[in-house]
Amino acid sequence: MRYAVVIEKGRGNYSAYVPELPGCVAAGKTVAAVEEEIRVAIRFHIEGLKADGLEVPAATSIADYVEA
Repeated sequence: MRYAVVIEKGRGNYSAYVPELPGCVAAGKTVAAVEEEIRVAIRFHIEGLKADGLEVPAATSIADYVEA
């Protein structure tokens, strides 16, 4: 599945979360690092949901930039 991921710049690092997978978060020193970490986190999160017999949420979010 392909999930929307939000990446935010923090003090000295980047963090990422997946709106459709509450609690699925990651951090890294660079954008590339946090992208890799969130991929791992998504897989781990989905495995945990399945192991607990819970439904894996469908990827339905749409992400885009909007000029204001």
